[in-house]
Amino acid sequence: MTGHVELRPGAYADSVTLLQVSRSVQGVPGVAAAQVAMATPLNVDVLTEMGFTVPTEAGPNDMVVAIRLTDGGDLDAVLAAVEAALRETGRRDGGPSEEAPPRTTASALRRTAVSGPGAVALVSVPGPSAFVEAMDALESGSDVMVFSDNVPVEQELALKRYAAGRGLLVMGPDCGTAVVGGLGLGFANVVSPGPVGIVAASGTGCQQVLALLDRAGVGVAHALGVGGRDLSAEVRGLATREAMRRLDEDNTVEVILLVSKPPAPDVADEIRSYAGGLSTPVELALLGAGHPDLTEATESLLRARGVAVPEWPVVGTAAAPSGGHLLRGLFVGGTLAGEARIIAESLLGAAVVRGAGHEFVDFGDDAYTAGRAHPMIDATLRLEHLARAGADPDTAVLLVDVVLGHGAEPDPGALLAPVIAGIGKPVVAAVVGTAADPQDLERQVRVLAEAGAEVHVSNARATRRAVELTREATR
Repeated sequence: MTGHVELRPGAYADSVTLLQVSRSVQGVPGVAAAQVAMATPLNVDVLTEMGFTVPTEAGPNDMVVAIRLTDGGDLDAVLAAVEAALRETGRRDGGPSEEAPPRTTASALRRTAVSGPGAVALVSVPGPSAFVEAMDALESGSDVMVFSDNVPVEQELALKRYAAGRGLLVMGPDCGTAVVGGLGLGFANVVSPGPVGIVAASGTGCQQVLALLDRAGVGVAHALGVGGRDLSAEVRGLATREAMRRLDEDNTVEVILLVSKPPAPDVADEIRSYAGGLSTPVELALLGAGHPDLTEATESLLRARGVAVPEWPVVGTAAAPSGGHLLRGLFVGGTLAGEARIIAESLLGAAVVRGAGHEFVDFGDDAYTAGRAHPMIDATLRLEHLARAGADPDTAVLLVDVVLGHGAEPDPGALLAPVIAGIGKPVVAAVVGTAADPQDLERQVRVLAEAGAEVHVSNARATRRAVELTREATR
């Protein structure tokens, strides 16, 4: 095989575009491996692990084209395919137009004559640029959903303070999921309209609840994401209060469910007090030691509404443990990873989990997404880690999540199944999605089960099963 690496200084394309280009080029005859990416430190590390030598002068504003050819592969033809793929993504992104595109968020809002509370501007740009665009939208009188991550908390606080003074809502930063009036934004699952209003300081936590409610036959009026740091000691629930206020004023909302990663304790107390002053009943799903997990919190809401709690199905059976002592959780959902760690620590002991080396990795964390698409879009990094963890003799059990919905990888099961089938260790998977999601929930579950995974619809139940198997391996 022969390798080729070239650096294109100052050539920028977003991570999703480059993911599409890489996938297109990987299908060209004679290509053993192809990666087209911006030369961020993380991407350089990935390319190095793939066996490519990246020029030392490469920087995050430079594009790297890395190709490995099989014997007889035609480099000129492959590089031509790279150029064609880049041109094609450019055409899909808009192409030529007689009307010049707006240069700012505010001018775009003026052009569409859309503004005011309830109008939502979606900001999905690199983190360092998100604050300017989000503030532009707020100053134009619109709510904003900041999909971007890697936004400093000081900027988040400034945005939310400005919004609070004007009755506007900031969803995010790092807001991956929202449903507004039935319209899904970000990684939203397809749900039916119904009486539940969700406020979520958690993206995949919101998706888990949406999926469980859907399986129970309960619909959702709105799911307003507020960003995972909203209930932190710094931000203090500024967006959570505004979102709860709006749901309280919505006559279609009969109950509000607040979902959050572990909040700052004093902020949680303040939010409980605020919720007590609303006319709409509020249920809390605040993760943390000694608190109900997301499945238990959803079951509590169902019982409170007189809805029978369904059986949460399990498909397939994990292989029997055959050595190793570590539970390794590799997640695309930060809240799901956090929930799994909390459950494992409650069952095994926090000191044991931390001391033994059990892992709960969130590949959607800012450290992994700088210059890369979110792992719900680009599975490459997790797949590499999954293969390595499966080959490690210290690994006893692998725990993974698969999150469906609009915007996510169109067929995650097809990517995971070959890796799972080749591992030979117990694999437990939580598939979070609804029957109407574009990936076909039942097919995803079936493909993973046929590959050897034990598949749950509840992340909490999957985690408990993985812990059980880990204990069996160490007896």
